[in-house]
Amino acid sequence: MRKEERFDGVIAWFQQNRPEAETELEYADPYQLTVAVILSAQCTDKRVNLITPAFFKRFPAFSQLASARSDEVYEFIKSCSYPNNKAKNLIGMAQKVMDEFQGELPPDVDLLQTIPGIGRKTANVLASSLFNIPAIAVDTHVFRVAARIGLTTNAKNPLQTERQLVGLIPENLLSIAHHWLLLHGRYICLARKPQCPECGLKPFCKYYQSLKQS
Repeated sequence: MRKEERFDGVIAWFQQNRPEAETELEYADPYQLTVAVILSAQCTDKRVNLITPAFFKRFPAFSQLASARSDEVYEFIKSCSYPNNKAKNLIGMAQKVMDEFQGELPPDVDLLQTIPGIGRKTANVLASSLFNIPAIAVDTHVFRVAARIGLTTNAKNPLQTERQLVGLIPENLLSIAHHWLLLHGRYICLARKPQCPECGLKPFCKYYQSLKQS
């Protein structure tokens, strides 16, 4: 199967069966999404959603978080992974947004990456979710699923995966494609034991086709 045919089949299946895929993080505004995505690194969305209500009540905006103490932030997020680093990054993020961007996130992927705690993946999430900038964020799920299905070839890192996906996914579908692949990896195409019998992508999946031939 040609790669273009695989992409067409995968996209068509998701459009038919997952037309409204979106993040499972709970947020109400750009500030809340930024905090939630930073907290979600190496942590489940379920855990983040348990942490954020009390966090947002205490620190409701960039301005309040910018003046917070690291030990106080730590107390609210200590049940997530790497709380010490995340506490410092969250405060640094809020301070930079207040000091250099007048209290608002910049609608630019490169500028977003200058903010503490915001790497390329997070910048792409924020750019696509908040500003409708065509971008696809590559996390561990997207990286694994894209390679396993055969959407990417010999991609060694998230940036290589991103470039290959951007080259073949229509620009207007890049944002939702992130959620398609992420959620598929979270619930069906599991890392250790992919649930192939219940997967609708079998006709297009390079991994499944190799299983049939072995």
